[in-house]
Amino acid sequence: MTEPVPLQLRNDSLRLCVLPWIGGGIASLEWKGRGDAVALMRGWDGAPDPNHLACYPLLPWSNRIAHGGFFHRGREVTLARNRADDAWPIHGSGWQREWTVSHHDDLTLALTLDESVPEAYSYRALLGYRLDGDTLRVRLRVTNTGEFSLPFGLGLHPFFPLHGGVRLSAAAQSVWQNDGVSPLPVRREAVPEAWDFARNRPLPAGGLNHAFDGWTGEAAIEWPALALRLHVESDAGRYVLYVPEGGSFFCFEPVDHPIDAVHLPGGPLAHGMTDLAPGVSLERSFAFRAETWR
Repeated sequence: MTEPVPLQLRNDSLRLCVLPWIGGGIASLEWKGRGDAVALMRGWDGAPDPNHLACYPLLPWSNRIAHGGFFHRGREVTLARNRADDAWPIHGSGWQREWTVSHHDDLTLALTLDESVPEAYSYRALLGYRLDGDTLRVRLRVTNTGEFSLPFGLGLHPFFPLHGGVRLSAAAQSVWQNDGVSPLPVRREAVPEAWDFARNRPLPAGGLNHAFDGWTGEAAIEWPALALRLHVESDAGRYVLYVPEGGSFFCFEPVDHPIDAVHLPGGPLAHGMTDLAPGVSLERSFAFRAETWR
């Protein structure tokens, strides 16, 4: 059987490779502004696991949902575990599906996905990639094709290289603390000084895996050794920051709801998820813009 070929978008500044058959995810995003290609996201290593990609979409919800499901409007919604190494369902379903190509040219790519789980989430999704000068623009849209209303949420899960040292600015109002064993949140607090990215600062040592609330929708990742900066913008309003201890990458995930939002006090709609009736859609946008200071 012939191996699928990654689909490429390219212009004078950026080169993007996408794998429709692995979650519609990104295999690589490279900046060519100084001639030689520089990785803006961690490159795919060839493994079929989406967690080895550079980025993948999060839908119809992000991160983990505890207890294998939840109740919404008096209806029990049961979700199957989708990773053997995780106790709870994680990152929705779009990241583990094969997407269909509906359009592809040098600058744009549109993918679609139809998912049907009658007792849980049934939806049609659109994932669009577009190169615009030094900027990659991503559009993610989901429509509820099921028979009842459900809380939906969207996001992206990019993996960024360290490139010998990295700094982050991403102002937020609060952070969800966990119990130190699982990333499931237990309480929301003011952002501690060590994690306050209202100003540009290095990533914290010792590991981190938390959801931040009240994000301004603007962030910047800097690699000082490369004199390179990546601006991240989104209308999602929250982010998850994952910094594995001793790792060679970190994840800055723009999302519209915190981890396990369906079980937080006040319910999912109080924490950024959107109640979609049958036939109703939700859309989020994301942008990644590279610039250099030399």
